[in-house]
Amino acid sequence: MTSLMRMPMPSSGHDVFERILAAPAGVVALRSRDGEALLEQFRSIARHSGQAVYLWQPGQGLSSLRDAYARVPDAQRLGQALRYMQQSMHFGIYLLQEVELPLAATDLTLLRQLARATTGHLRRVVLLNAPRALVEQLGDQIACVDGEPEAPARLRLRDGRWLSGQA
Repeated sequence: MTSLMRMPMPSSGHDVFERILAAPAGVVALRSRDGEALLEQFRSIARHSGQAVYLWQPGQGLSSLRDAYARVPDAQRLGQALRYMQQSMHFGIYLLQEVELPLAATDLTLLRQLARATTGHLRRVVLLNAPRALVEQLGDQIACVDGEPEAPARLRLRDGRWLSGQA
């Protein structure tokens, strides 16, 4: 006898990646309960697709997710990494993890400039689980993406018809 178990579907890294690319702003706030798993999915996407995906972490600087040992020189501090992102002439997804507040005024200015940059080559700066205060500080200049899978619509039976939970 086989029993069906309902297990939560993991977030599809490809789905989240596509939502980041489609975001209307250059800076994206990404919320995820399991940021490490999502980073591993992005690492896999970068390796298999050849996409330029980078990760910045305090103390480690900016490094490529595609090439595990490739670090960007002179991008240890957040301001240095943001200037690198701003000056890059190539496609890139830049994940910022563990961004701490308060940000230096110049770093906040650079983030705002990156958020407005929508012309030319595609570049997205992704604030992974950024502090709520930072998201509020940037306001409508950034796009917000949920890294969790969408909950399926709950159906209910009413008058012999199945209705979604929103009806």
